[in-house]
Amino acid sequence: MSIVYRTCPLCEAVCGLKITLDDAGHVTDVRGDREDPFSRGFICPKGASLGRLDEDPDRLRAPLVRDGDQWREVSWPAAFAAVERGLAAVPGPARAIYLGNPSAHTMAGALYGSAVARSLGTRAVFSASTADQMPKHVSCGLMFGNPLAIPVPDLDRTAYLLMLGANPLESNGSLCTAPDFPGRLKAIRKRGGRLVVVDPRRTRTADLADEHVFVRPGTDAYLLAGIAHTLFAEGLVTVDTPVSGLAEVEAALRDFPAELAARACGVPAAVIVRLARELAAAPSAAVYARLGTCTAEFGTITQWLVDVLNVLTGNLDRPGGAMFARPATERGARRKPYRTGRWHSRVRGLPEANGELPVATLADEIETPGEGQVRALITIAGNPVLSAPNGARLDRAFRGLEFMVSVDPYLNETTRHAHVILPPPRILNSGHFDFALLGFAVRNYVRYSPPALPLDGAPPETEILARLAMIASGQGADADPALLDELILTGLLGDSPERRAALDGSSGAELRLDAMLRLGPYGEWSGGGDLSLRKLREHPHGIDLGPLEPRLPGNLATASGLIELAPEGIMADLVRLRARLSAEIPEFLLIGRRHLRSNNSWLHNVGPLVGGSNQCTLQINPVDVARLGLGREAVVRSAKGELTVPLEPTDTIMPGVVSLPHGWGHEGSAQAVAAKNAGVSVNVLTDEDVIDPLSGNAVFNGVPVSLAIR
Repeated sequence: MSIVYRTCPLCEAVCGLKITLDDAGHVTDVRGDREDPFSRGFICPKGASLGRLDEDPDRLRAPLVRDGDQWREVSWPAAFAAVERGLAAVPGPARAIYLGNPSAHTMAGALYGSAVARSLGTRAVFSASTADQMPKHVSCGLMFGNPLAIPVPDLDRTAYLLMLGANPLESNGSLCTAPDFPGRLKAIRKRGGRLVVVDPRRTRTADLADEHVFVRPGTDAYLLAGIAHTLFAEGLVTVDTPVSGLAEVEAALRDFPAELAARACGVPAAVIVRLARELAAAPSAAVYARLGTCTAEFGTITQWLVDVLNVLTGNLDRPGGAMFARPATERGARRKPYRTGRWHSRVRGLPEANGELPVATLADEIETPGEGQVRALITIAGNPVLSAPNGARLDRAFRGLEFMVSVDPYLNETTRHAHVILPPPRILNSGHFDFALLGFAVRNYVRYSPPALPLDGAPPETEILARLAMIASGQGADADPALLDELILTGLLGDSPERRAALDGSSGAELRLDAMLRLGPYGEWSGGGDLSLRKLREHPHGIDLGPLEPRLPGNLATASGLIELAPEGIMADLVRLRARLSAEIPEFLLIGRRHLRSNNSWLHNVGPLVGGSNQCTLQINPVDVARLGLGREAVVRSAKGELTVPLEPTDTIMPGVVSLPHGWGHEGSAQAVAAKNAGVSVNVLTDEDVIDPLSGNAVFNGVPVSLAIR
């Protein structure tokens, strides 16, 4: 028996785990790591089930090649040779790549995903970001010059938290890395602070709050604009950060008084005014909004308004407000104008953002003939058939691809269309470092988890992706993947053989991590400390790097060196927001839902996590059930499709709103547990033609639907 310590890779909370292994390497127990200075022993049901996921009997153990409808296992050299043949037959501009959410939780995805994308020679790059958080990246890019400079609420010191479209008691937090988010929220109230949750559902998080405010789905921008208007109108604005465009913002928001905003969002004008006054009067305060507000038609405006409010109340970049983390591998951003739309999608002319095109147009690019039509696709840790809007169309489109390769541990709704599946090894076979998530942490912290178990003949996921990059760039299946690491290290270190010789690590990924740590703000080569991979190995529970500290104006990467409060694109889109005030309100609006024991589509094959409250039901207010004379099931129709769904009447949801969780729809799946608990895919109902135009993000919340008796 042995005990290993590592970071949980299943969500954004980065909790430390204490894992017990028997002599054969099987997980016998998973508990929270009480010595982790950030998570302090907190664990959720997903983390506790890590062993069941890691040893899921339905996980693929060897590469698969498809011949017609039949699959056969092949050796790794044969699989890479098949990838080389398939990609070589399709020119670069006709190739595409999709990066799924779990790739942000692995060293392989963080270090090698972009290299695979660049090597393909294509602009057809897609990811889960445009089904999730792209509005926040775009708004922060426009305001701060860096799309990764995302301020997070200083949860441990704030006196007032206004939270919209987020349910961290179920999700554990997102774009706000905070292990034991529930405990941190309870601590706000315990020290005399106030928590206000705005959501169309009375979620578990809302139950914890001092106040829950119902809001009509997709209208959070009106609520926030009304709050900002009130701050200006009542002389409550306090700006303590270097900004430009303040007068332009005040003028633009004159069109959104509380009375007008109330008619759009369903929140009484008196409540809007009171929230503005409370934010302004609080000793410290932060506004935080997440998935429910990003996946809406005005997602970018909403995220912009979140930080406008943090600026207007003097709470941006101050303790207890919204602050910027300083991650250990951060490199300084160059000052230059942030732009989107450097190129556009071939069919619909949609602008890129952060080097990506909207996943909402992926099917267009595959189905529409002409120069640049996508004929080959790589998917990495993604299941867009279930996660993208109108997934049924993508399901059909994937059948027509000439070649598709998927890096994934499962034969699922998306990878069943691949010609080659390359399964990564077990979680415990891989090292772990959170490159992305620690940039959004509510306290500066760092931890590295080395592989807990040796590889059993399979390559590490880092090598799988490095080989894909080498193949896609034309260097062949037999090219040494270490060449890619050395090329990147040379770019990091320059012409310094002394520094290269000083690096510690047993793999290219570890060598690169060590270089980034030493060059980072706490590293010896930057003069900030003595942080290195060796030091992290000596501290297996992680290292506390201290509370968040003010970082402005040094953290700004705008050309002006100021917070650009009135970006041209956002000012123009406010006209569209104003025009939509007169739009008719549909009878029902559909929203998504998170479950504590679920994470998108890829945890539905773990028995202990399925069942109970974690089911695919349509939540609906009993008033609506009675009014329509509905029974146990109903037919839900949208502009794109229809589903028959079991009903779950509950007064926790607003009348006129229904909620269906995402990630389901596993009928006929090769995953045994998932197939028995198939549910339906909400993305049969969502519309790929409706997006947030500034970011290209798909719209999953506020979808007009109708209900009928089955």
